[in-house]
Amino acid sequence: MTEARRPAAAGSPGRIFWRQFRRNPLALAGGVLLALFYALALLAPFVAPYPQDELDRSRFYHPPQALHWKDAGGRLHLRPFVYATVPGPGTFEYREDRSREVPLRFFVRGSRYRLLGLVPSERHLFGVDPPARVDLLGTDPAGRDELSRLLFGAQVSLTVGLVGILISFTLGLLLGGVSGYLGGWVDGLIMRSSEVLLSIPGLYLIIALRSAFPASLPSWQVYLAIVAILALIGWAGLARVIRGMVLSIRRSDYVTAAEALGMSRTRIIVRHVLPNTLSFVIVAATVSVPGYILGEVFLSFLGVGVQEPSASWGNMLQQARSLTVLTDFPWLLYAPGVAIFLTVMAFNFLGDGLRDALDPRRLGAGRAG
Repeated sequence: MTEARRPAAAGSPGRIFWRQFRRNPLALAGGVLLALFYALALLAPFVAPYPQDELDRSRFYHPPQALHWKDAGGRLHLRPFVYATVPGPGTFEYREDRSREVPLRFFVRGSRYRLLGLVPSERHLFGVDPPARVDLLGTDPAGRDELSRLLFGAQVSLTVGLVGILISFTLGLLLGGVSGYLGGWVDGLIMRSSEVLLSIPGLYLIIALRSAFPASLPSWQVYLAIVAILALIGWAGLARVIRGMVLSIRRSDYVTAAEALGMSRTRIIVRHVLPNTLSFVIVAATVSVPGYILGEVFLSFLGVGVQEPSASWGNMLQQARSLTVLTDFPWLLYAPGVAIFLTVMAFNFLGDGLRDALDPRRLGAGRAG
């Protein structure tokens, strides 16, 4: 009996999917990178050495500090350290004091926070003994640590995509499924509504909807407004595609059998029709998340998104839009710019890998083999 079951297990959809997916190294790398980014965002208060709004008025535009293992005399240290810095001769210039080594310590005490919003703690992954500071990615114009703001900003910029996709794709699935299955005036109403949304350029629609909210909203309300805006304009395209798929699925034998058994329309749509679109939806959601992230970045970059002192990758990027910053303080651009670039590329690689691995033709060929 055991031997008879092995071929079936080897050809199960889950095993075939994983076998196809792991053949794509870029997709695997994208998935691992995204898992790392989301873990860092989740644990941002612990990983970040300082709060996102903590100022140091003696370190405006401080450049990134390098970690060292060897001191000026060539001696190797067991733990990394940074050199203390002192103001240089020019404005916003700093020089290393090679006579003052500041060792990097791990699991140090620092500012209080609640991990995951629940567990009170004051331990941070790394730091230095006060009054010294360590700014591995430099500081911004207000003397705030760029690394800390990057990690806290990830909580906004990364979750906007996931929450927005969850809302918009739920709407798109339900409305597209109902439209394709019921037809008639319901189909006409839903499709004409989606066409109206799709006829308006998304960029202008986002700005117009954001302008409907007061500019002085607290950051958490701005976050909810951005999610609502992106979700509102994101369901239309998916609903049209799902409608086309449902028109084909509703003619299947198992749908006809369910109707003959007297199942309600709602149950048929939820249990028999929509599940057969999930492979497409998973791929489409993965590919669409970067658009939501870039939407938040765009709004914050224009100054109508998440407001200071709360951090997001968009308002961090806003600080690097002047020529002076780009030439004299380029690290203000590198930190959020590289994070956005890597996130978008990782989602695209992951989406390509999922699309290939969930291809019904490949799954069918793998099961037959």
